[in-house]
Amino acid sequence: MSRLADYFKLGPVFSYFLRVFRKPDPTRPTNVNLRMMHGINRISIVMFLICILVMLYRAFIR
Repeated sequence: MSRLADYFKLGPVFSYFLRVFRKPDPTRPTNVNLRMMHGINRISIVMFLICILVMLYRAFIR
């Protein structure tokens, strides 16, 4: 049963959301490719959350 519960843990998912939207650490080296990748991740996370809200809205209205 504990192995099944390990698959449904949401803690790492939410920690990733917080890590992506945090300001970058100025002491770590960065390049354009890494900054673009994180920017695209932010856009996709926001679009996903908006889609979930629209789907919930449509489910409760109908």
